[in-house]
Amino acid sequence: MDNTTYVALSLARAMQRDLDVTANNIANANTAGFKAERIIFSSYLHPDEGQQVGEGTNFVVDEGSYLDRTQGALTRTDNPLDIAVKGDAFLSYRTPEGQIAYGRDGQLALDRDGYLVTLSGAKVLDEGGGDIVIPPGAGKILIGTDGTISSEETGVLGRIGLFDVPDVQSYIRLGNSMLVPPPGQGSLAEPTETAEIAQGQIEMSNVSPVAEVTRLMMIQKAYDQATKLMSTEDDLRKDMLSRLGRAAIG
Repeated sequence: MDNTTYVALSLARAMQRDLDVTANNIANANTAGFKAERIIFSSYLHPDEGQQVGEGTNFVVDEGSYLDRTQGALTRTDNPLDIAVKGDAFLSYRTPEGQIAYGRDGQLALDRDGYLVTLSGAKVLDEGGGDIVIPPGAGKILIGTDGTISSEETGVLGRIGLFDVPDVQSYIRLGNSMLVPPPGQGSLAEPTETAEIAQGQIEMSNVSPVAEVTRLMMIQKAYDQATKLMSTEDDLRKDMLSRLGRAAIG
């Protein structure tokens, strides 16, 4: 393959990756607490070699992705167990498999044992990493802006943890808007007071469906152009070999 084909191939692979990520963003446009993923691309300049030395050849390089931490819109539900995080912090969960995860999904409920859980069954943790239990007959639940859970009948019942996760960009998406550290990497998360909780509200996804669909169309167009260029180069190569073959026979 010549440089033209390699350049087109690098673009097609990058656009395929961007297409997958953008499609996942769109699929989670209505997922509470979801944070969009963004791809980072760069250009690699490969110097020319041999007798024809020019400005070199630029290839598209996928540098990875990052988490868009922009605040999503808050939607009022008036469900006393629903919470929204306002500010740059994360809730902490213990998944049914025992993993410690972080996220911003505040659609909460009580399981049959009284544990405060997400709708996917992950337990919400306090600032010390412990489970939060609401006893039977607690009555009307009040959740303060600092995460303190109380009721008129029982007083203070616990405090929902809010965490600063400085290494969150290296985390892996687990599903259900949750993130976990990569294998072998511990978490540097620490309790923080730089954010607050709003009771009776949930934070929606920070994905803009219109913007993402427009982006999807642009990515698809770039991908089609790259594959068309590779196909054209292949046809030209076949035609050249065919002509050379006929000239040799003649």
